[in-house]
Amino acid sequence: MTEFDILCDVISPKRSSLPPEAARSILEWKFSARSVAKMNRLAERNRLGKITEGEREELERFLRVGSLVNLAQAEARRSLCEHEAQ
Repeated sequence: MTEFDILCDVISPKRSSLPPEAARSILEWKFSARSVAKMNRLAERNRLGKITEGEREELERFLRVGSLVNLAQAEARRSLCEHEAQ
């Protein structure tokens, strides 16, 4: 089971939605400019086939975190839509 699978289990649509303030806060999560630049460098090295094993592992960590943030933000958007529909 991956970190993503586990988080999907934690953030389940069957559970109650997030409070609007929490959802809005989650929607503000983003990588810093420094992290984005690092990810872009790693992705480019990967594209060129020049990435080291350590760099590949770091890129994979960024990708996993990005997936987790995306999942949390999707849940936040769903929660806000449900709250506004009430």
